[in-house]
Amino acid sequence: MKHCSALIAAVIVATFLHAAPPSTPTSSPSTPKYDDKVFAGLELRGIGPALVSGRIVDVTVDPRDARVWYLATAAGGVWKTTNAGTTFTPVFDDQNSFSTGCVTIDPNDSLTVWVGSGENNSQRSVSYGDGVYKSTDGGKSWTNVGLAKSEHIGKIIVDPRDSNVVYVAAQGPLWNPGGDRGLYKTTDGGKSWKAVLTISENTGVTDVVFDPTNPDTLYAASYQRRRHVYTLINGGPESAIYKSTDAGATWNKLTKGLPKENMGRIGLAIPKQRPKTVYAIIEAARSSGGFFRSQDGGGNFEKMSKYSGGGAQYYAEIFVDPNVPERVYAMDVYARVSDDSGKTWKKIGETFKHVDNHVIWIDPANSDHVIMGCDGGLYESFDRTATWNYKPLPITQFYRISADDALPFYHVYGGTQDNFSLGGPSRTTTAHGIVNSDWYVTVGGDGFRSLPDPKDPNIIYGESQYGGLGRFDKRTGELLDIQPQPSGNMDPLRQNWDSPLIVSPHDSKRIYFAAQYLFRSDDRGNTWKPVSGDLTRHLDRNTLPVMGRVWGIDAVAKNVSTSLYGNIVSLSESPLQEGLIYVGTDDGLIQVTEDGGQHWRKIERFPLVPEFTYVSALQASAHDVNTVYAAFDNHKTGDFKPYVYKSTDRGATWKSITSDLPQRGSAYVVIEDTFDKNLLYAGTEFGLFISQNGGGNWIQIKGGLPTIPVRDLQIQKRRDDLVVGTFGRGIYILDDLKPLRSMTPAVANTDATLFAPRDADLYVERAPLGLPNKAFQGDAFFNAPNPPFGAVFTYYIKDELKSLKKQRAEAESRIEKDAGNEPKKQIVVPYPTLDQLRAEDRELDPAIVLVVSDDEGNVIRRVSGPVTAGFHRVAWDLRYPPPSPIELTPPEIDVFSPPPGGPLAVPGKYTVRLAKRIDGVETSLGEPKTFNVVPLYLSIMNESDRNAVLAFQKKAERLQKAVMGAARVTADALVRVQHVRRALDEIEGPDPKLVAQVNAVDKTLHDIDDALNGDPVLRGHQEADKPSLVERISNAVNGFTTTSAPTATHQESLAIAEKEFVPLLDKLRRTIEVDLAAIEKTLNERGAPWTPGRVPTYTPQ
Repeated sequence: MKHCSALIAAVIVATFLHAAPPSTPTSSPSTPKYDDKVFAGLELRGIGPALVSGRIVDVTVDPRDARVWYLATAAGGVWKTTNAGTTFTPVFDDQNSFSTGCVTIDPNDSLTVWVGSGENNSQRSVSYGDGVYKSTDGGKSWTNVGLAKSEHIGKIIVDPRDSNVVYVAAQGPLWNPGGDRGLYKTTDGGKSWKAVLTISENTGVTDVVFDPTNPDTLYAASYQRRRHVYTLINGGPESAIYKSTDAGATWNKLTKGLPKENMGRIGLAIPKQRPKTVYAIIEAARSSGGFFRSQDGGGNFEKMSKYSGGGAQYYAEIFVDPNVPERVYAMDVYARVSDDSGKTWKKIGETFKHVDNHVIWIDPANSDHVIMGCDGGLYESFDRTATWNYKPLPITQFYRISADDALPFYHVYGGTQDNFSLGGPSRTTTAHGIVNSDWYVTVGGDGFRSLPDPKDPNIIYGESQYGGLGRFDKRTGELLDIQPQPSGNMDPLRQNWDSPLIVSPHDSKRIYFAAQYLFRSDDRGNTWKPVSGDLTRHLDRNTLPVMGRVWGIDAVAKNVSTSLYGNIVSLSESPLQEGLIYVGTDDGLIQVTEDGGQHWRKIERFPLVPEFTYVSALQASAHDVNTVYAAFDNHKTGDFKPYVYKSTDRGATWKSITSDLPQRGSAYVVIEDTFDKNLLYAGTEFGLFISQNGGGNWIQIKGGLPTIPVRDLQIQKRRDDLVVGTFGRGIYILDDLKPLRSMTPAVANTDATLFAPRDADLYVERAPLGLPNKAFQGDAFFNAPNPPFGAVFTYYIKDELKSLKKQRAEAESRIEKDAGNEPKKQIVVPYPTLDQLRAEDRELDPAIVLVVSDDEGNVIRRVSGPVTAGFHRVAWDLRYPPPSPIELTPPEIDVFSPPPGGPLAVPGKYTVRLAKRIDGVETSLGEPKTFNVVPLYLSIMNESDRNAVLAFQKKAERLQKAVMGAARVTADALVRVQHVRRALDEIEGPDPKLVAQVNAVDKTLHDIDDALNGDPVLRGHQEADKPSLVERISNAVNGFTTTSAPTATHQESLAIAEKEFVPLLDKLRRTIEVDLAAIEKTLNERGAPWTPGRVPTYTPQ
């Protein structure tokens, strides 16, 4: 194929840079219109992992409190620790940006924190921001204070003399010219900004440093660069170092001793002990870069060494040890350190630490103590990088995800930025949830598509960067390379960074993989054959203008870390017709074959989609053989609009279904629901969206999902779960899609709706670590939650159930608000009547109750739920009510005393109904729903055996309730006796006979208490004591924690306890109801002061 001419190239670039306007929304009058808050109760469950973490680009430590750190992550927001890294909390989740480039604490006020949004690197997967954020309360809240068009901010520094004076190094947009780029200054704490150093529409500022003795002297590094799908130019004639001695009012370009060739990214540092020393790591054309030092404030530089790092677009940051001015750390794939001002360099210790480093913080009080951020997350060392402590954070960047159909719980898979391809369970049977050791690596390197064999979940097809492809066997742990190779007269393969891979829905042994050609294997990758020619435009990227010109081969970092242009990037085969395959390319084509690749049909243009736009996703419909969906991603031209399209004629024509998706945020994926053809899911740069009318309009689903890119989606059909792959916060799961599918305008206008629950798995959660949750592993131990155990009930409430007091308060607030619109109108807030206040005071709180019944209609459990409007999910733990006495104040629960539970329900059919309780009156809401309780594991017990077990447990539970009640009554009676003794001292001439009666009652009660709870004298002296009744019952009910039949010992314990308890209970009843009551009657007759348990007597005289 001939390469395009310069004229065509110019047209292409013009098309890239001048995107079409957004498409017209296609919503109809019948479009469901919901507030996204309606779905807030459908919580997505983050499952991590933190086996490997994600890219940390900046770390700052509070100079006043070294326990407080802030982390800026490339795509996971800002995190904070207040305990020196034991635990971390995300503090930026609800902002309009998730990508951050730098974080700075005000040196004069530790509660004031500045964040520059948009990653400060120029790598292929960077995300953009929307300006500068400021917090004045330690990260609790944030305000965007400007520079919204900067997109990538390299550094923020605060004048130590005046907190209102702040400088921002804005790199500016990576993908297009213009925007807010340069060095900006505020003198009013961010209320206004002034550009104090600007170069051009293509060049921003990447670094800025103060003279440590005079903040009016600044050094700034300008940075010219541009990246597109097909190229990177990481420098140019406008990259340079500048100096100002008047707080940025004027600048001088520093040139003496610096490279004459075009420079790229530059990193700067100044040792605090030597303010005239300036260090610079410089990328430059024709290998002229290196490490430079000036000892006269930038007047002259000398080249200390040729070392300039392993890729400035991703690194080029240097840090000086605050205690050793000659010691410099350079960020790199493998970080380096120099102890002689940059003359010689050596790798730091990173034996058991991830590489690709971006930041290091050196403790000013102890140079051996360092914190380092890299692509693998956060590490801390106390021996100057010899050994490391890893900090697990769930900020993994997933490109692609998938799910298998393994039993009992499916596993999820995904490929990550620089952190392997991984697999792990969607949930576990343990009380710890999902821990890092549950995850496993399937393929190394940067990970991408990772697909399980549909028939054999032990076989995983995993992919690494640029088309590395392997077949992983979970049983053996072996990985076999199966990447196809060019043969015959084929051109060298052009593999994308993220090459597409699918398993055919028609044959589990057939897989398709693509470069510029589509390859097919019918034997799981053992052999391959091409089923197409070159399906791309095959343009010569080196003829395409960048920043207004065509660059030669010696341009700074030309094409570095960029896929070869002209490759297939998306792929889908119709599940309804074998051989109907859709292919999308990085240069804007969709190709269709209906015969397995023998013939191809090319589609080049799509309404309102700029030509050459990257086809980020394709999905052939599972409901209609002629329907296919596509998502286009044009952000690498600076066009951040989403493009979501649908064809109903096998790609011949296309219609936009972008509709009302937010116009800021590229669309990465669109999929169709497996049950409802009109229900669509889309992942964009800023979240997850659904459409219930085929793209007529879209609703954002948040439900605990932070502002984050959603790169991939898959529905696990058996469980009806939506698996969500995020680029910066790991994998999320929306458990059970049925309620979302069932949500309609009619349901939304119904007072309350209970949705059909899915069947509940019956098992007993294990605790292999000894205790639930984190057990004794410490707070830093990472574990992600399982879904709630048991039967999960989802319901929707149109309007909150409000108490009388809340109704009155809201009515008063409306009066105040309405009066505020009419300032001259007198505000009259009605004062409630005494009857109204009394009604409020005596009213029982409104409640929602879910009532569970067995298949015979017997109510076995009531579960409370939230009363607020919207969706809610609550769980029944598959147990009967606990036998413990009622406590109005819940008892304290510690790890050794789990909450009490009743017997486990037996497998079978159950019913649940939704009810509201208003002032104690219960009213059903809607129709009841049925569900099944299903044993997770096969058991040797048949149905009659299970019923026999339940019968034993119910009998034990009845006895346990009585015994525990008797123990409580005995304890209360002993307190009554203590009060009676005190009352005897307050009456004239206590009767010795009455005292003897009190002593006898007291002794009897103590004997009963010893029988119930054990002899405290024997036990207090460490002597043997026979089992108490409480202990025998405890032994009998130990089986409640398993699904097993009771042992003979359990049955014997119950029999003994029952035999001993019956006469003891009669004795307790006589002692309290006869003997103690007679004593208390006498006290009333003698006029003794009141004591607990006595109803006073009084006769008017």
